[in-house]
Amino acid sequence: MTDMKVEIDLHENAVYMIREGELVKVDVPGDGYGKQVITWQGGKPTHYEVSYTKK
Repeated sequence: MTDMKVEIDLHENAVYMIREGELVKVDVPGDGYGKQVITWQGGKPTHYEVSYTKK
């Protein structure tokens, strides 16, 4: 296996996941209060869902 490197901006608030060797930035919830749910299957992240609530 070869070493793979990627740079990310540590000044940016973000959530990332690594899927099949690629860095994926998880979408940000819309206005209000939000959550990000990452679903795993067989020890690997398969997909994610993003939702938000407005008060």
